[in-house]
Amino acid sequence: MREAYDLLPESIAELFRGWSEERLRKVEEIRVRLNRKLEVVAGRETIYPLHGNVPYRVTKEDVRQLTNKLSRYSLYAFEEELKRGYVTISGGHRVGLAGKVITENGKVKRIRDICSFNIRIAKQKIGAADACLPYVNENGWLNTIIIGPPLTGKTTLLRDLARIISSGDARRLLRPAKIGIVDERSEIAGCLNGVPQHDLGERVDVLDACPKAEGMMMLIRSMSPEVIVVDEIGGAEDVAAVREAVNAGVKLMITAHAENWDSLRRRPSLEPLLASGVFERCIVLAHRAKPGVIDTILDGKGREVRRQQKVTVR
Repeated sequence: MREAYDLLPESIAELFRGWSEERLRKVEEIRVRLNRKLEVVAGRETIYPLHGNVPYRVTKEDVRQLTNKLSRYSLYAFEEELKRGYVTISGGHRVGLAGKVITENGKVKRIRDICSFNIRIAKQKIGAADACLPYVNENGWLNTIIIGPPLTGKTTLLRDLARIISSGDARRLLRPAKIGIVDERSEIAGCLNGVPQHDLGERVDVLDACPKAEGMMMLIRSMSPEVIVVDEIGGAEDVAAVREAVNAGVKLMITAHAENWDSLRRRPSLEPLLASGVFERCIVLAHRAKPGVIDTILDGKGREVRRQQKVTVR
């Protein structure tokens, strides 16, 4: 996590120096907003670090220092990141940006006058997907969708599934398979200059910062993946690409925002996929105090495959 904390302005970094290692490890987001209280999200807890006896308020100097560190003192070189609204730094951590949006021909050209930063701490949890393996591989990988509300650990689980599929598992007689990851928001692999910062095994090819629908087609045409991994599908183009991938014989591991199977079915773009039985497994994550709690595993018709003691990602 050192890369993320090294990014902080000196006055903000000072606020964390008295924190224990255990407390620092729980941090998921550091939200820096001009003239607002510094906000730290750790699990389901929201913390406002104190400066003296009052919550610390972010200054113009903090924003200037943070912008300079992110851009390496060159806003020109920072242009592409300003267009997409986030920056990935060493370690796979991602910094979201908000401010004045400049458009051109109806498309975002860049963000100017940045006043909000969301530093999301990347945490790979090796073994997160172990509990799911008997249910998503039956003589081969099954088309699987992972659902849950925000901050329930969908991407963490997806990332570990990708690692296992790519690496194989001799204990479970799982052979390594070729996987392709379309990482539109640089969250799964956490690429820096095209190089994944997370352990995703040996047989992996990543399209970083690539639109999901287009990326899935690119992988099928050029990289012959056995499994495609995609985060947060939802649009009509994504759904069409999923159909193409399935028809091409490629297996899918994907995520989507939904509370449960019924709410997933109510999403107009996804309902046809569910009705046609594209997905053979649906992993439902629960909204608990800690992310990564598996509530149920369903088959392609929404019927429960398992409901045992809750399994928490560690």
